[in-house]
Amino acid sequence: MTEPPAKMWAGRFREPLSEQFESWQRSFPFDWRLLPQELDASRAHALALETAGILTADECSQIVSGLERIHNDYVGAPELMSRHGSDAEDVHHFVEMRLVKTIGDLGLKLHTGRSRNEQIATDLRLYIRYSANRVLRHLAAWAQALVQKAQKAGDAVMPAYTHLQRAEPILVAHWLLAYVEMLLRDASRLEDCIKRLSYCPLGSGAVAGATLPLDRTIAARELNFTAPTANSMDATSDRDFVLEYLQVLTQLALHASRFAEEITLFATAEFGFVDLPEAFSTGSSAMPQKKNPDLTELVRGKVGRIHGAAESVTMLLKGLPLAYNKDMQETQEPVFEASGEIRRMLRVLAPFTAALVFRTDRMKAACQSGFLNAMAAATYLVHKGVPFRKAHEKIGNAVRYCLDKGCELGNLSLDELHQFGPEFESDFFAAITLEATLDCHNVIGGTARPRVREALKDTEQRVQALIDRYGTVSLGEPEAAHARA
Repeated sequence: MTEPPAKMWAGRFREPLSEQFESWQRSFPFDWRLLPQELDASRAHALALETAGILTADECSQIVSGLERIHNDYVGAPELMSRHGSDAEDVHHFVEMRLVKTIGDLGLKLHTGRSRNEQIATDLRLYIRYSANRVLRHLAAWAQALVQKAQKAGDAVMPAYTHLQRAEPILVAHWLLAYVEMLLRDASRLEDCIKRLSYCPLGSGAVAGATLPLDRTIAARELNFTAPTANSMDATSDRDFVLEYLQVLTQLALHASRFAEEITLFATAEFGFVDLPEAFSTGSSAMPQKKNPDLTELVRGKVGRIHGAAESVTMLLKGLPLAYNKDMQETQEPVFEASGEIRRMLRVLAPFTAALVFRTDRMKAACQSGFLNAMAAATYLVHKGVPFRKAHEKIGNAVRYCLDKGCELGNLSLDELHQFGPEFESDFFAAITLEATLDCHNVIGGTARPRVREALKDTEQRVQALIDRYGTVSLGEPEAAHARA
């Protein structure tokens, strides 16, 4: 058995690489993560080579068996990969070297009719498809935790805010379901991303297409892609799917950060709406009384890292000519880092949400002062035939009067109310109770109690549909070590 060339491209060169440059340009220290995808794509290519008559059935069987042995030996064993891949330039080179070690010179036949340009384009698509599915599972788990928390909240109320000022009372469930809506949009974006990347570059060659009559539909079918890519130049240089994926992760992280910010505020003594679970909080090394919201603060902080990955790829791609350029090697690490960060973030958000304790007494008290029923009061006048602009002015004057007097709208007498308009009658007081203020928002998407109950059922079904498509994760479940196409 002959040794494979030290480099996959060594034939044309006489001088050895600079040691410093060789170490600097190697991608194996990070692209080893693509080993499962590289093995799956190599298997699919071997089947295409057999159909084209380049490999015999026995040769193809030996290669596929060798690839499976590499999978069994190295996937999930990064330390062993590092030790045996010290001479590997990249994950493609590693597989070729190990395959030759495993089955002999026959392993050198596998690279017939393909280029590393199409290999990495394929591997990245497979990796992102796998990672996006993992993110969807974690996202579904968090969405489910939010729905369950909304169910338990029942008719508990809290103030809604605009401009960070108390605005109107809402159901706690309504607030929680707002975040579920965000997550369901994020899920749909990930699904759209998966659809767009689901085309197979194998058979595109280095730039102009394979030089052998390969049936490209074989690899596409074996790897569960929709079809082969339509243009070889685009296929080998396209990284739109990388950028789109990272942008979706950024949006998801932003939604997590908004939730984290509100919980951080609500846990302060000034709000007092939430008791932070001790299992997800830390203390101060100096102040014994402290319980700090480290989890939510870290969620806010991690957004910068995930967004930074998207920005890095954006700047990397902005001026690249067709087709493949070595710059594209730099798209891989941002994908690995952002994927890991978002999964770790979602992994703690689901159990954290389940463990949150709402101080519904404080929330309700906050709804009963500060004129949060002013909109309902104006609506009462609208039902009496007063144009809304006039109703707004009348209630605004009444609020000003109450501020001077130090009371709420419900504390005014009918005689006092009549100074702002003759339309006020005794039924005004029933129209501005907390319950009536909630229920006057009786539209689809509103916080009226019957509407929120309807929304809760609908949202539960949509989240369950997401779980049915992708599954979910439990608190004690370990991360999968690898992916198969």
